[in-house]
Amino acid sequence: MKLKRILFATVPLDGHFNPLTGLAVHLQQLGHDVRWYVGGHYGARVTKLGLIHYPAVKAPVINQENMDVLFPERAKIKNPIARARFDVKHTFLSPIPGYIDDLLKVHEEWPFDLIVYDLACLGALFVQELLTIKGVAVGVLPLFESESNLPSDNPEQNVFMRSLTRWAKRARIHFQFNMIMKPCSVLFNQLRAQYGLQQEPGFLFDAVFRNASLYLQSGVPGFDYPHRKLSPNVRFVGPLLPNKPNGKATFTQADTTLKYKRVILVTQGTFERNVDKIIVPTLEAYKNDPETMVIVTTGGSGTAALRERYPQPHFLIEDFIDYDAVMPYASVYVTNGGYGGVMLALQHRLPIVVAGVYEGKDDIAARVRSNGVGIDLRTETPKVSQIRRAVTTVLSDNKYRRQAQQLSEEFRNYPANQMASRYIGELV
Repeated sequence: MKLKRILFATVPLDGHFNPLTGLAVHLQQLGHDVRWYVGGHYGARVTKLGLIHYPAVKAPVINQENMDVLFPERAKIKNPIARARFDVKHTFLSPIPGYIDDLLKVHEEWPFDLIVYDLACLGALFVQELLTIKGVAVGVLPLFESESNLPSDNPEQNVFMRSLTRWAKRARIHFQFNMIMKPCSVLFNQLRAQYGLQQEPGFLFDAVFRNASLYLQSGVPGFDYPHRKLSPNVRFVGPLLPNKPNGKATFTQADTTLKYKRVILVTQGTFERNVDKIIVPTLEAYKNDPETMVIVTTGGSGTAALRERYPQPHFLIEDFIDYDAVMPYASVYVTNGGYGGVMLALQHRLPIVVAGVYEGKDDIAARVRSNGVGIDLRTETPKVSQIRRAVTTVLSDNKYRRQAQQLSEEFRNYPANQMASRYIGELV
């Protein structure tokens, strides 16, 4: 395709920034002029990729590192519905005017032809419409277009029960998106009115599916629900993953894992800072089991304190470990349901134990369950016995690993960066 000026725009969160880095570098290597708008410390990461960085000026930087400082009242919100509304309002909606000001200023300085943005960077959607340019939204979470998010049919159910299950799912979707989140959708349309943009019906994020010129969904159809209706601009492209510099990733303690009967990799990602939710119960479950190695990635939360509390020689506790390097040595992946980590685990044929509810983690957990690649504990705070029992189950029943292997094979047929760049080429 003809070489273009392409601006990437993302919110300053690891799970939204990292998955797009591989695609950005790939497009640059194809000869496009690729630049990136993002706030906070992510600018240094953009520069390290060899790309020109545009910092956030008017838009606030809100992420897992400062959210509780900026909004101390958030810690007091225990109701999950109220917290979901709070997070969407303050993280994704209120910053929209700042994003618009910044991105329009970038366009004055450097008139980009195309803007590529993660689905949560709603200011970029506004700018795409205001400038009437092509815009590519990227789904860094499972596809959740509200009207089409139907469940998998259970072949063991009769026709009546399958119909009842589908009805219940539709009712739940309507309640979640059109009632619980209605105040957020109202605010979204108030902001659109300020910029002379047309009002959008239904759930606010559905506007991204409707209005983006192209929607690239990270993942494969096999991990998704069997949709009956998708927007015509949606394309599955395989798992979009962080850019990897040349050279195979290495795990320095690989030989150590070989002497253990099983190796458990556990994480809560970078957004969840409370290590007592999953990490501590997993360590408690195996602190007296010298045949099991537990590898913990904390995301930088409480690493030193955990090492002091759990000095067992069969525990390895680090801020970060390259998953591509460590997953070939793991037996099972215990997680709160971060989408990128789940995609990597499936690529490495790892069965999964997931315990997540908030920030859309329940939807990811439900897909793990419905695809038979792991066990959904259906809680944010699993007990020690729950984790131990679930790990034993997924390791003793080969069906979980077989299903993970089947999805892994589907992933190989979806070279993400190549497919995404081809769809972008067709668009422009």
